[in-house]
Amino acid sequence: MKLAIMQPYIFPYIGYFQLINAVDKFVIYDDVNFINRGWINRNRILVNGKDSLFTIPLKDASQNKLINEIDINWDAAWKNKFLKTIEQSYKKAPFYKEGLEIIEKTLNIEDLNTSNVIFNNLKVICEYLDITTELIPSSAIYQNTDLKAQERILDICLQEKANHYINPIGGLELYDKSYFESKDLKLNFIKAKPIFYPQFKNEFVPWLSMIDVLMFNSKETIQGFLNEYELV
Repeated sequence: MKLAIMQPYIFPYIGYFQLINAVDKFVIYDDVNFINRGWINRNRILVNGKDSLFTIPLKDASQNKLINEIDINWDAAWKNKFLKTIEQSYKKAPFYKEGLEIIEKTLNIEDLNTSNVIFNNLKVICEYLDITTELIPSSAIYQNTDLKAQERILDICLQEKANHYINPIGGLELYDKSYFESKDLKLNFIKAKPIFYPQFKNEFVPWLSMIDVLMFNSKETIQGFLNEYELV
């Protein structure tokens, strides 16, 4: 069984969904400390032909809190402003209607817990793309917050009886393949290949939020993008 573990990110870039699609079960690592100015509640979209950062407002966010202990602090005014930005930026995009529907499903969730909102966001996008990987928050089952770093990852893999763990390429220097093998676990790192698509007539800006990918590409095209990676 192939397993991946990753912190929850709102509307992440397509590489995040390549990782989800590459495994049988995807653990949303939500009972670890929040990271200020990270990608948990932020990402980039295309505005006037250039990348622009958006940030989902949070309530009393702190690196001393776990991700699943923090609530989102959006209100009607913030939502309307964000949707207006999306409209101005993408209204003429070929798949604006489909992309907007996914955004609205995320914004309309009643539960304001950051982890739950992101779980719902990932689930909605996966369902749209026919990704059948099981998603599970780490806070829901493993009870191993006493462990740290590689040992905690290994413990989750062992609890799930996984035999293959796939990690983002950024962890290449953090995890020891031989140590994983000593636990009967194969370890690979996923490396996304360059992906290009038309963004109106602008010079292409890569690796934006999944919002951008959804606006400019059909479901079938995005499903093809999901396989544009290599395992190292």
